[in-house]
Amino acid sequence: MSTYVFKAIDVSGRQAKGEVDAESKQSVADQLKAKGLIVLDIADKSRAKKDIELPWANRIKLGDLSVMTRQMATMVSSGMTILRALYVLEAQTENKKLAEELVLVRKDIEAGLPLSDALERHPKTFSPLYVAMTRAGETGGMLEESLLQVADQLEKEESLRRQVKSAMAYPIVIFVFAMAVMLGMVAFIVPVFAGVFEELGTGAELPAITQFTMGISNVVTGYWYLLIFGTIGFCIAFSKWKKTPKGRSVWQRFLLRIPFKIGDIFQKVALARWSRTFSALMGAGVPLLQAIEITKQTAGNIVVEEAMDGMTVSVKAGGTIAQPLMDSPVFPSMVGHMVKVGEETGALTTMLTKIGDFYEDQVAASVKALTSILEPEMILFVGGIVGFIVISMYLPLFSVYDAIK
Repeated sequence: MSTYVFKAIDVSGRQAKGEVDAESKQSVADQLKAKGLIVLDIADKSRAKKDIELPWANRIKLGDLSVMTRQMATMVSSGMTILRALYVLEAQTENKKLAEELVLVRKDIEAGLPLSDALERHPKTFSPLYVAMTRAGETGGMLEESLLQVADQLEKEESLRRQVKSAMAYPIVIFVFAMAVMLGMVAFIVPVFAGVFEELGTGAELPAITQFTMGISNVVTGYWYLLIFGTIGFCIAFSKWKKTPKGRSVWQRFLLRIPFKIGDIFQKVALARWSRTFSALMGAGVPLLQAIEITKQTAGNIVVEEAMDGMTVSVKAGGTIAQPLMDSPVFPSMVGHMVKVGEETGALTTMLTKIGDFYEDQVAASVKALTSILEPEMILFVGGIVGFIVISMYLPLFSVYDAIK
């Protein structure tokens, strides 16, 4: 006989948890059904204790959040109460971290809070965009539609992130490969040539580039531990610097200026995220100033945030939304003019959606073209490193050959 842990709900939606000694899972299920409970999960207690959880493997992904949101919208549309929907979701959600957050949200709702306020108490999981659109749906009696819009927004955001990762994967892999080749050559091949030069007695006559390469080799072979700790320290310091206001501003402006069309991709991603977020908030009925503030918080780029600050000032002064966009360097003139037309015709949400669709397509096309653009540059980069090391090692040998002649 084994001990099993179970999760179940009764006919009123209340959750029940506990342990049962039984011969099998089927026996546990039969006992629970006899008590009028609906079984959600049954697990062997001894096996459950052996599970090893890795903190980075249990983070909440946008995909998990979007699936959960779409499921909640489906259950709400079927007439199920929010509490009962949350009970079902926390039991069937595979991501344990998200399930734990749902438990906390459900407890807040049981304490009397509305759904949007309960979500707002967990900002690391539910963004201001998520909370604002949920609140707008509650206020307007369109919670199902708002949740579906949130799910669509999360899926679009996940798609953009995948495209950015795809765009950066190729140059990063080539750069790492080039560094590995360089380290391998200076650590194993250059010392062999250094021994040959020492036997030939050409140490004082080595060319400058040969001496430079041998110096790098001596550092790599003699002080490798400093390189490792120095690299780790640099990565930690750089990560902390990026989180400072000054570092964040410098870094995000730099991303927009990266050559070989990489900066263009970051700009298009920022524009797609901005237009999609602003459109979703306006379509959900969120007040304009609040929509501008939330779009600013979720923009992900300092230049876009500055444009949103200008937009807030313009709206409060009775001006237009379009003018600050026309004055900002990150927004092409097409965006400003389309937003202006949207304001004049009362179709701002439609225009923003079209802008989002356009730049999402542009990002996809740019990512596909990036490989063909970067391939020759990356080949030249790797070839330049290898060629420099080879030439620096063979130059002294040519000198020795000329002396022998």
